[in-house]
Amino acid sequence: MKTRNLLLFTIIFLVTFSCSSESSMAETCVQKQWFRDVDGDGFGDPLNTMLSCLQPEGFVAIREPEEAQPAVVDQNFNITPGEQKVFLLSETKANYGFVLYTPTEYNDDEEQKLPLLIYLHGGGGRGPGNSLTSFDRVIFGVTPPSLIQQEVWNPPAPMVVVSPQSSGIWNAERLHNFIAFLIKNMNIDASRIYMTGLSMGGRGTFDYVTQYGAQAYTAAVVPIAGWSLVNEGAPFKTVPLWAFHGDADDVINVNGSKNMVNAINNSNPEVRAKLTIFPGVNHFSWQKVYDNSGIGTEHSNYDTYNTTIYDWMLQFSKN
Repeated sequence: MKTRNLLLFTIIFLVTFSCSSESSMAETCVQKQWFRDVDGDGFGDPLNTMLSCLQPEGFVAIREPEEAQPAVVDQNFNITPGEQKVFLLSETKANYGFVLYTPTEYNDDEEQKLPLLIYLHGGGGRGPGNSLTSFDRVIFGVTPPSLIQQEVWNPPAPMVVVSPQSSGIWNAERLHNFIAFLIKNMNIDASRIYMTGLSMGGRGTFDYVTQYGAQAYTAAVVPIAGWSLVNEGAPFKTVPLWAFHGDADDVINVNGSKNMVNAINNSNPEVRAKLTIFPGVNHFSWQKVYDNSGIGTEHSNYDTYNTTIYDWMLQFSKN
């Protein structure tokens, strides 16, 4: 009998202590405001919030994209002409880790500023930008940084090429601040800055000009296999655009490019937006664009592909 009573007392004590401990933990839990990240770009909606001790699925802690900050001179940012080099997120004062290619012609002579090409990777290239291995997803496939790495990239004129890495959907504010950093710290021609991107990077290209319009740093843009959420043409009035897409794309429907180009041309841009479509080509249409192999294989009902995108972009500059 004594043994049974002792056992019963022990069980009651353990249950009471456990409940008391859980209650104590609940009392010390500090609730935090979380913001729903609808589009996966790492920033939350300030009007869609939740209070919770733990991070709910689909919510993030950051409410707003970073505020525009004056670009600063980075004394630790060392450039080696003739090389393609990875700069990790922690190594510079830029807000992205990035791959930088500077041709041998690059120097500090103010009279010899070079044009700049910004390349935005697709969803498969996403990463934190803080390790060399993460950039294996950026320097990959038939893309500008990969062609440069293979020493088969041959633009008509020397260009600086910068390929940042993003962990989520490209954010226009971050891109704008990133380009400002490059202008401040490199001897580049600010009137000849160009942007191209594939898939998610195509959307990033659309989004950047949509948000900044005439204030965008870009003199011309080339989105490939991309799309836009808003299809507003007016912001592109002063920014020439040439879009590419495969009509058999089963990842991003070809209408993603068609709708945006139609919206731009309906807004009477200074330079008519171009759309080139490859018949029977799937989502990897950029492979025909970045290495120029698709020239002459385009659909006859759309814009002719008879010159490289690099020749086309370099004819434009911003005042």
